[in-house]
Amino acid sequence: MPRRTIQEFRAERAVGQARVLETDHLGIKRFFRLDTAAYEDGPLPGRTKELLGLVASSVLRCNDCIDYHLEQCVAQGWTRQEIEDALNVALVVGGSIVIPHLRHAALSLDELLEEKDGGG
Repeated sequence: MPRRTIQEFRAERAVGQARVLETDHLGIKRFFRLDTAAYEDGPLPGRTKELLGLVASSVLRCNDCIDYHLEQCVAQGWTRQEIEDALNVALVVGGSIVIPHLRHAALSLDELLEEKDGGG
């Protein structure tokens, strides 16, 4: 399967997200609010929570989640070195099964940082 670019990820996510948010289901609405609240500032800054979300997503092997949290981490100012250090934690915790997702994260991070630096 060819790798989806960050732009393709964003477009597909936007369409799906809009459709899900149209629902009138209370449980779905509550879960989405809970998810949003989990990343808000609290005893831990939201910025740190996004890095934690990236590590958890990597261990859980969800490339869509990895892309989402990478985008948030870059937007919130984490450096390549800091993000790679966090991804190392995911690799150690998750083991070799995380390697394909680490490769995906590396390519996505390249795209996001190039875009941030004005190259895309």
